[in-house]
This record gives sequence, C-alpha cells and structure tokens, in this order.
Amino acid sequence: MPHPGENHDEVDHGRRRFLTVTTAVVGGAGVVIAALPFIKSWEPSARALAAGAPVTIDISKIESGQMVRFAWRKLPIFVVNRTKEQLADLPGLDPRLRDPECKETSQQPSYCQNAWRSIKPEWLVMIGICTHLGCVPDYYGQIKPEPFDPHWKGGFFCPCHKSRYDVAGRVFDGVPAPLNMVIPPYHYIDDVHVRIGVNPKGAA
Repeated sequence: MPHPGENHDEVDHGRRRFLTVTTAVVGGAGVVIAALPFIKSWEPSARALAAGAPVTIDISKIESGQMVRFAWRKLPIFVVNRTKEQLADLPGLDPRLRDPECKETSQQPSYCQNAWRSIKPEWLVMIGICTHLGCVPDYYGQIKPEPFDPHWKGGFFCPCHKSRYDVAGRVFDGVPAPLNMVIPPYHYIDDVHVRIGVNPKGAA
C-alpha cells in the first residue's frame, strides 16, 4: 500500500527510465544477433581462400629417387625425383594396372595425362592420399622384391588395406583402391620452384 503523500510521479519516472534503458540494450543486442548470420556468411569464403591458397615449393634439394612431402590445402603433396630406371620400368607395368592410360581424367589435369602423369618426366607431383579410404601410402622407391610384391618396380604401398600404386601413382589391378592417385594443378616457376594450386599459363 502506498503511504499518503508518497510521490508516485518520481517512482514512475524511475521505472520508465529503467525500462527505456533496458529496451535499448535488448534492442541493441537484437541488432548484433541479427547481424551475426551476415558476419558468419563472410567467414567461409575467407577460410576457403586461405585453405585453397597456392603454395610454392623448392625442389632443388630432392635427390634422384627421393620423395619429399609438402602440404597444400591440408593435404600431403608427394614430390618424387624419379630415376631413369623407374621411368624406364613404367611402360612394362601397364598390363598389371587398372587404368594405365589414365582415362579417368578427373584424377589428373589434361597436361599430365601422359605416361608419367607429370609435366616433366622425372618429377612426380601428386596428392599423397590413397583413393580407397583416404590413408597416406608409404613410398617404396627401390626397384627390388618387397613382401607385398616380388616384382616391385618402385612406387607406393598403402599400409591400411594393401593397395599399391606405381611410381606414377597409377593403381594396380586387384587391390581395394579404385582409382589412380590425384595429380593437383601445378606449374613450374623456374627449374627449382613449383607452384601447387595453379595451372600452367594457358592450361584449363
């Protein structure tokens, strides 16, 4: 019960000020919340740009027969300096491969749809992921019998489910992997620098 003589106008003004400030704060918060979806919508493109940014790698220190790993788009990139012996053995493996002529064009750019799956025969540039379930194969570069293949001519062996690929990343027949490994877009800046993620000038 209000007491006689109590100033009701002062009470009402105080409440009114409180409600006004509260409404303004809540309204401001509503504007921020409403803006969040728009701000969030900017993020994927920024992340995609960063994730898909090309990378330049130096291949000058990779010795003949050696493989070195790099990273692009959080993917392992295998770069192999193939020996003359490895290259010479590639044609003889065709009868043992699932897609020796690389007819699955989605697995490599058109400028790498050749016997070596590369721009330069000695240099393999490839995404190092097995096409079966996404494991990372191991590189066995030496031409010698291996427990998984007594006629091994160098290449890649996936320890997860025993898929095998030759030194051009072409998959063997009769293994779980269904496709050759993927060749990314790339080009040479000069003799020792490769740009991953960008096609050569004039290439689609």
